[in-house]
Amino acid sequence: MPENDLALLTDAAHAAAETATRFVGGPLGVTRKGDDSPVTAADLAVNDVLSEILRSARPHYGWLSEESPDSAARLDAEHTFIIDPIDGTRSFIDGQDTWAHSLAIARNGKVTAAVIYLPLKNKLYSAAFGRGAHLNDAPIAVSAATALSSARVLTTQPNLAPHHWRGAVPDFRRSHRPSLAYRLGLVAEGRYDAMFTFRPSWEWDIAAGALILSEAGARISDRTGTALRFNNPHPQVNGVVAGAEAVWSEVLQALRR
Repeated sequence: MPENDLALLTDAAHAAAETATRFVGGPLGVTRKGDDSPVTAADLAVNDVLSEILRSARPHYGWLSEESPDSAARLDAEHTFIIDPIDGTRSFIDGQDTWAHSLAIARNGKVTAAVIYLPLKNKLYSAAFGRGAHLNDAPIAVSAATALSSARVLTTQPNLAPHHWRGAVPDFRRSHRPSLAYRLGLVAEGRYDAMFTFRPSWEWDIAAGALILSEAGARISDRTGTALRFNNPHPQVNGVVAGAEAVWSEVLQALRR
């Protein structure tokens, strides 16, 4: 990993925030994408800013962003930017403060630098491979939880449907945040013990959080326990399970395969 990749992502995240916050309280120009998910003028403006900053600085890196047309050219790049300009667009539209910029760099399938920034909460999660995870420059670590039954878990109600589980649906304290990147950050800083989603997950939602969690000491995998790899031809993974090791393991053991 180039020494200053993390600094580049951090600077770009701040520039993204300057652009996004200019739209707060004003007209958002909401339209719908092909999958009926919303996109705003802010999403597109932030994508343009990030593309200009990051691709100018690293023209030989590939590019994968939720708001850019995909290109197979990224598959031939040793390094690839994996970007969600605004994760939690619905909460952005609703005037909430739980949306985030999610920025990552993957090298040969593994994330090497990552930033998740929630400007309205003044929370900047960051990590570089082998250097630990931080929140606003202070080191963070996953919780020491040892049992799912007493765990605080971030997930959505549909993930508790009986067909996902071998036996009875586990009993734990459930909470939710609309941004998947923010959920990953909250587990990394130890405020929650685990998170999971069983739906196919887009890489741009989780790439940054995957490294931040790992560097904070958490375990993270897809719903089968398989290690996550990024910059795939189809940029989705088979769900995400992450958290303190004992809780992560217990969730995987309880799931129907």
